[in-house]
This record gives sequence, C-alpha cells and structure tokens, in this order.
Amino acid sequence: MPTHLGQLSAKGKRFGIVVSRFNEFITRRLLLSAVETLKQAGGDEAALDIVWVPGALEIPYFCQKLSRKKYDAIIALGCVLRGDTYHFECVSNEVTRGISQVALETGVPIASGIITADTLEQAIDRTGLKAGNKGAHAALAALEISDLSQNFESPQRRKS
Repeated sequence: MPTHLGQLSAKGKRFGIVVSRFNEFITRRLLLSAVETLKQAGGDEAALDIVWVPGALEIPYFCQKLSRKKYDAIIALGCVLRGDTYHFECVSNEVTRGISQVALETGVPIASGIITADTLEQAIDRTGLKAGNKGAHAALAALEISDLSQNFESPQRRKS
C-alpha cells in the first residue's frame, strides 16, 4: 500500500510566519525556535517573511494575506493565556477556526504554533522546557506539510 511521508527539508522553500506581539515574552521564543529549526533544515533566512501582529485574533487574517503570496507554508505563532473571563475560550476557538479556514480555503498549508495555556508557567514550559518548543514543532510541521502538499499537486502546478 502506498505510504506518503513529508521530508523535513527547507532547501529552496519559502515560509511566511505570522506572530503575535501580545505575550511577546513567549511568542518571541517561539519565533526564534521556529526560525532556527528552518535554518537547521537547510532554509535561508532571506526566504522567510515575518509579520508581527497585535494579538492572536489578527493571526488568521494575516495568514490569509500571506496565502496570496508564493509560500510553501505559513507558520502561525501566538500565546493565549487564560484570564478571569470567558475571553480565553472565545479567542482560542476563533484563532484555531480561522487558521483552519484559511488553510482549507486557500490550499496553502498552515502550521499552528498557538499556545493556549492556563498559566504563564505552562506557556513557558511550551517554549523549550518540559514540553519542548511549540515554535520548533510548528516549523517541523510546516516542513512536512509543505512537502506533502507539493507531492499531491497536479504535475502542471508543481514547481519546476
């Protein structure tokens, strides 16, 4: 039976990264790890476009904007921390839904590195401590899904 696996190579690929400034203490660590992961996979920093947005709710909109350019994949990075109100659930759900909707509507792969955490300590753990770095995880996912996506393109649409 045919099995398809994506390769973890960034050589010759372009990536867009949308990162939220809100909770920048966390998101900057996600970004640095994502960029380092892409570079270690043979990527060129000149082939990365980074867009900083005010908060997590703006991420899907700018993923859609970037999807109109020629990227192999887009990486979405943000951090939503639970507060004392229902706002956490609304933001978390809408960001996830928006990113998925953009990917499905545009056909551009989007890897999510959005941390949703109850506490700042949990978020910090997801930037390189107990749970690894979710920015690196998102970059690895972007590498894999961009390669898989190319493999499923029609021959006329594939890059030469």
